[in-house]
Amino acid sequence: MSQNHDARAAQVGPWVIDTREIGHRAGSSHAYRRSAPAPAGFGLDMIKVPEGEPVELDLLAESVVEGVLVSGTAVAHLAGECVRCLDPISEELEVEVRELFAYPDSATDVTSDDDEVERVVDDLVDLEPVVRDAMLLSLPSAPLCSPDCQGLCSECGVKWAELAPDHTHETIDPRWAALQERFGGTEEEN
Repeated sequence: MSQNHDARAAQVGPWVIDTREIGHRAGSSHAYRRSAPAPAGFGLDMIKVPEGEPVELDLLAESVVEGVLVSGTAVAHLAGECVRCLDPISEELEVEVRELFAYPDSATDVTSDDDEVERVVDDLVDLEPVVRDAMLLSLPSAPLCSPDCQGLCSECGVKWAELAPDHTHETIDPRWAALQERFGGTEEEN
């Protein structure tokens, strides 16, 4: 029995809820407030929750007939860069979490495919995949530092916000480039 208890203690972490605290009696519930470190992969290429950054969980786990219903919020700090100007972005993301974890051999467990519903395994509920999915779905695929960000000049790479309003680059028709090299000046001058 000591080995079984040690194995359970090793499985329980900040992302895992032990449902024995709630019991299998429908209607019983338990509130959880905890901070869990973000694992790698909590984001997209341009914006993410940095690995190890705390994710604040404020959840209510309720025992229902078919399993454990977990609902509440997850809040995390995001870091990334603007897709237009590449300036750093730092903001906070709050997502709603609501997921049913089916008891083994319940009607939901028996009638659902493995990827349709989460499961209670050895009286434990792993919140990490559910929170990760909710956060990934809430992240912008093209994050901006501000809605009116103009980005970078495609010629010189300087931010448009830092350039004069009359900023331009002379573009030479490639068909006339050889003549300009030979005689000098611009097209208008020749």
